[in-house]
Amino acid sequence: MRVLVVEDDSRIASELGRGLGEAGYLAEIVGDGEEAWFRGDTEDYAAIILDLGLPGLDGLTILKRWRDNGRLTPVLILTARGSWAERVDGIDAGADDYLPKPFQMQELLARLRSIVRRSAGHASSVVSIGEVTLDERQMQVSVGGKPVSLSPLEYRLASYLVLHRGRVVSQYELAENIYGQDDAHDSNAIEVLVGRVRRKIGVDLIETRRGFGYIVADERP
Repeated sequence: MRVLVVEDDSRIASELGRGLGEAGYLAEIVGDGEEAWFRGDTEDYAAIILDLGLPGLDGLTILKRWRDNGRLTPVLILTARGSWAERVDGIDAGADDYLPKPFQMQELLARLRSIVRRSAGHASSVVSIGEVTLDERQMQVSVGGKPVSLSPLEYRLASYLVLHRGRVVSQYELAENIYGQDDAHDSNAIEVLVGRVRRKIGVDLIETRRGFGYIVADERP
């Protein structure tokens, strides 16, 4: 899943990029407020990690503009500002959660998983659909209680479809959320990847809707 990281401190931005990558996310890092506002307003992300103290536009102004424009992407505010009044301002402006610096990467990842789940209408980090179970914390898919070995790309595809179960996901949306900006892939790459995942976790979980994309049913008999 694509995550926009808006952070002007290069050290923190690098740590976030590394930690998010190890957790299976595709992090796009921006350090300027104007560019961050434009990216968040014109592109779709699973979530945004937003620092408040930015050059150009400050984070609170950016967040208010996104919400005023109807952008509902979940936002986790990450900032050195620690007063309760500033936290209230951030939440009132439309933030989904707030984490002060310094922070522990595991807590940030847990909060990120939580806001992404809530935005999709789900609560638990463990999702079971029939014999298939997705554990976000362990980054593990199991079938009938037995772990399945998936590549990072296969896991990103399976988890994205499961977390967005109940709706059709287009090939374009999948590609945007499982491939990095510099990853080259053929036009039929998604179809091939879906085929590989089906062979590992079962052919019935991921349904094809010709001309539209793929869907994981919300309920399975």
